Order: sequence, then structure tokens, then C-alpha cells
Amino acid sequence: MRRARPQQRDTLAVRLPDGREIGVLRVVDPRARHLRLLLSARGPRLTVPAGVPAHEAQRFLDRHLAWLADQLAEDPGAPAPASALVPGEAAQVPLRGRLLEVEWRASRRLGVTQDGEGLVIDLSPSASPAAVRRALREFHLSEARADVGRWLPHYLPGLPRAPRLWRIRPLASLWGSMSTSGTLSLDLALVLGPPEAFHYVLVHELCHLIQPNHSPAFWREVEHRFPDWRAQRRYLREDGLALKGTLRALLED
Repeated sequence: MRRARPQQRDTLAVRLPDGREIGVLRVVDPRARHLRLLLSARGPRLTVPAGVPAHEAQRFLDRHLAWLADQLAEDPGAPAPASALVPGEAAQVPLRGRLLEVEWRASRRLGVTQDGEGLVIDLSPSASPAAVRRALREFHLSEARADVGRWLPHYLPGLPRAPRLWRIRPLASLWGSMSTSGTLSLDLALVLGPPEAFHYVLVHELCHLIQPNHSPAFWREVEHRFPDWRAQRRYLREDGLALKGTLRALLED
């Protein structure tokens, strides 16, 4: 079996139209099919398919610098609105568009549960901050799975086939994807925001089982199943970086 060629990464120094100098992560990815510029929670990233000349990638980047400047102006630095949890200290944790007050309780066993409008974290004496982060991740993952498990059956009768499998995990830049083999991936950060946005991303990816593109026919399929998709796409474009930043702050070292 041939091994896939590894990605190549470096940082490009660019000057925006407003005079600011920033770094753009350039990733040469053998799996990529198109040049793509995006602003993720980790900063600007230019994805370049293997074999694309450097000067062509540079021209593509130059054409999109005004767009990048606008995105950075809307969300300068993409700061995370939440900080890491410190056991025992007052905190709020987002879930489904609401902030839940954290109640720390001494316990023999570490665990995270929702109690009405709050979040209860049972803290054992030996629990480390890393263990608390893992428990919080499992809590959010369980909640996200419950949402998908509740929504997904409604759409299956109208699809040519069901997803081969589905998984939820933190994604660096995408909100979701549907592979050619039918594997559905969804970003764990979606469970932090309003359920409508999460629901839209699920519908969006399921429609790729019908139209594996973003053609007008694809958007008609989305419209048929989720008429409010434009508002939810706008929300993710405007506030999505904050969601991803919050998840990173809560779950990473």
C-alpha cells in the first residue's frame, strides 16, 4: 500500500490592504483539489493542492487579501470568549446557545451532569485539570450525539442511503463533511451554539448524499428540508470562530 504524501507547512508574511502585516499558514496538501483560503480559530490558512506552482498560489492569495482583511476586522485575533476551567473556581460553560453556571461538588468520582440551568461537576480529590477537561469533553460529546440521534431519523427516508457512519469531534476549520464513502463528520463546537445552527449543518451534510457539490440543485435540497438555512449559515460565518475558540479554551491544555 502506498503511503499518502505528508502535508508541507510554512508561514507566508503578507501585507493587508490596510497596511497590517500578518502571517498566513500555507499547507500543501496532496489530498486537496482546489486552492482555499479560510480564517479558522487558529488564524489564516491557505490550502494548496500538491503540484500547484507557488506563484499561482501567491496570486490566489493576493486576490483574496481584501476579503481576509474584512474577516479579521470583524473578528480581530479571533479571541476565545471562554477560558479554561479551574477546578473550584466560578465559571460558565456554553451548551446549546446558553451559558450554564458551573457548580463544583466534592465527590468520590469525577463526573459532569446538567442540572436545570446549571452544570454540576463532581470533583474527586485526585482529579487533575486534564481529567476535568476530558470529562467535560465527554459530556459535550454525549449531548451532541443525543441531538444528532434525535434529528437524523427524520431525514433518512428522503435520502438515497443513510450515512455509513457518523462521528463528532473538534474540527479545525470545517463545520462538517460527508466523505465519498458516506462518512459524516460534525464539529463538536456546534453543540455549544444554538441548536438551529447545529441542525442546519447536519442537513447540509446529509444533502451531499444527494448532490455531492454546492450546485443550485444542492441548495434546493437544503431549502426543501431546512428553509432557515441562510440565517444559520450567516450565524456560523459571523460567530463561528468564537464557538471554535471557546471549545479549544475549554478542552485543550
